[in-house]
Amino acid sequence: MGSVHVGLIVGIGPAATDFYYRYLIAEMARRQVGLELTMAHADTPILLRNQMAGDAAAQVAIYMRLTERLRAAGAGCVAVTSISGHFCIDAFAAVSPLPVIDMLGTVDAAIGRLGYRKVGVLGTRLVMDTGFYGAVRGAEVMAPEGADRAAVHEAYIAMAGAGRANAAQREVMFRVGRGMVAAGAEAVMLGGTDLVLVFDGSDECGFATVDCAAVHAGAIAAVAAG
Repeated sequence: MGSVHVGLIVGIGPAATDFYYRYLIAEMARRQVGLELTMAHADTPILLRNQMAGDAAAQVAIYMRLTERLRAAGAGCVAVTSISGHFCIDAFAAVSPLPVIDMLGTVDAAIGRLGYRKVGVLGTRLVMDTGFYGAVRGAEVMAPEGADRAAVHEAYIAMAGAGRANAAQREVMFRVGRGMVAAGAEAVMLGGTDLVLVFDGSDECGFATVDCAAVHAGAIAAVAAG
């Protein structure tokens, strides 16, 4: 079977776009399969505004327009490179003209394979409020409370918009993650694709992580490889 032309909805935010692109290039080279890829740009502020308003219909309409563009370019499947962007993923998948490679189910399966029974989560307020959209079925998901939750959200939104993280934002993520581990989490889910700006594969944070973006990118690579 030949490779599958992948369509990515990107730009939400820029660091995540870079991460997915580099991951797919490296993984397809490792598999010795040519990468067929087209990307369509969405907009972070519009996405966050729709997410905060709970306006799934408006965001799905954006995804549909971009997916039609990707299909016209030859894509055979589509993925949204944003965890925040998954707030309406079920509604989008139900009407998408291309098969959707969903992050939520792949992350749930990965946590099951790892055997974790209790995990923390970092990300935007909605991702933390909903425990990663309630998608993790086999483990308890704990989130930061009170001021810590607000601090993580604010740091994340600033990072995603800027495409870079500063020392203060990094300290917030590490401190709050360590607090959840101290409270019983076996690992911390990186529930925002732009957290790659802070958790860059090093063990500086001092706790185990589940990199949701990497799990999703791995699933996309598997489909792309045919």
